[in-house]
Amino acid sequence: QVRLVESGGGLVQAGGSLRLSCAASGSIFSVNAMGWYRQAPGKQRELVATITSGGSTAYADSVKGRFTFSRDNDKNTVYLQMNSLKPEDTSVYYCNADVTYYSNRVYYKRDYWGQGTQVTVSS
Repeated sequence: QVRLVESGGGLVQAGGSLRLSCAASGSIFSVNAMGWYRQAPGKQRELVATITSGGSTAYADSVKGRFTFSRDNDKNTVYLQMNSLKPEDTSVYYCNADVTYYSNRVYYKRDYWGQGTQVTVSS
């Protein structure tokens, strides 16, 4: 009943920028906290950044000062602006959302994941 769709990944040279988007759709009552995670080949998935429903953000030390997480609550969409990209940022980036949704007049709350978008930074 709820879908997260990421976009904006691609190939960029070191020092370049990309902007990822993640849109939530479906029988949504509210989108609560959201997060971006990434997973490189052979590595565990790691948290990149989080944002609360009120817009407060937190970042992994490795991306602080380079990445900016924002959200548009009217569109149920979040954005990850990634600047000064480094080869070590190369990963599949996943969007995560804590969503309250409704079905048959009953409200539920659960976590959702997007399908992932590849970001490749060349040196």
